[in-house]
Amino acid sequence: MTKFDEATQAIRVDDTTYDVCLDDAYSIGGPLNGGYLLATVLRAVVDSSPHAHPVSTSAQFLRAPAPGPARVEVETLKAGRTAAMSRARLVRDGVPYIETLVTTATLDAEAEPFWSDTPSAPMPAPDGCVRLPDPKPESNMNFNAQVELLFDPPTIGWLSGEPTGRPESRAYFRMAEPQDPDPYVLALAVDALPPVVFSAGGRGWAPTVELTWHLRALPAPGWLTLIGGGRLISDGWFDEEVEVWDAAGRLVAQSRQLARVGRG
Repeated sequence: MTKFDEATQAIRVDDTTYDVCLDDAYSIGGPLNGGYLLATVLRAVVDSSPHAHPVSTSAQFLRAPAPGPARVEVETLKAGRTAAMSRARLVRDGVPYIETLVTTATLDAEAEPFWSDTPSAPMPAPDGCVRLPDPKPESNMNFNAQVELLFDPPTIGWLSGEPTGRPESRAYFRMAEPQDPDPYVLALAVDALPPVVFSAGGRGWAPTVELTWHLRALPAPGWLTLIGGGRLISDGWFDEEVEVWDAAGRLVAQSRQLARVGRG
């Protein structure tokens, strides 16, 4: 079991309740990464489902939970032969922090696409990409140590005061501890990029309000490619869309989130 598997482990208490322990290793300067929280919730949902894979997840982030013990409460809405639907919430001390609707199914690892698009933006080879500088220890940006991200250089120009002026972010992604990507790693990957609003000139923590993501295929081993962009920044809100492509060149996940523009 990897550190990520341990950090997202959900232990069954009864048919509808799971104990989890939210790990400070996935902190992004105080709050916990939203993709990490979703991966934890999805462990419980899949365990309670007759199907193996979370193919669609829609989550409302009500408030940011602190690290430590919490629970996931799962309600089965439908259990069919090809898909099941569940409602799940992350709760701490009786207070809900995340509300989700999840559809599970069982994907075929050998399935060939009937038709497939190509990535919406080109990426240089990994040796032409760069890492973010290591954060200062007092920043509590522990998330950076859990993953490896190699960025397309123009999309992190905001670091040197030269944002592109467009909401965009592109990077290669994998776990820092060797681990083949799986659906839970993909849940983390869709929320692993810096907010695309940074590249448009925004700064500060940009809290996610709603995030929906779809698992489109089971990923091949190797680097994942993350391509993020946005359509509108207005009135303190922005949207962010992320495509995840695996090492075999297949689209394996898609996400869209609505978030607040950072204050800072």
